[in-house]
Amino acid sequence: MAKSQKSLTKDKLVDMKVIDSEGSLLGKVKDVAFTVGKFGISLSVENKAGETVEVPWEQVQSAGDFILLKPLTQPQVPPKEEAQQVCPTCGGPLTFVDQYQRWYCYKCKKYA
Repeated sequence: MAKSQKSLTKDKLVDMKVIDSEGSLLGKVKDVAFTVGKFGISLSVENKAGETVEVPWEQVQSAGDFILLKPLTQPQVPPKEEAQQVCPTCGGPLTFVDQYQRWYCYKCKKYA
């Protein structure tokens, strides 16, 4: 039988400790944030120095008694402009979107 997934409310997340992938304490969650025009949420985490660090939810590996972050990966580097990528669906040009580290086709309105 599959384990049921539990919802996490803002109240449960606030004051939860945030641990990086190496086991070090990053800080405590102070708030949950949304950015207008962007998809998803981020955690406002106060670090040891008292500074606020934004942690996108996509970086969270698991959450229970504390929040564990995924290991950091090197960002994908887009190929040189002269090697223009083409959409496998329509054959049109693809645009590299830095924010999501993915290629996007504006003609098909989807990621390749």
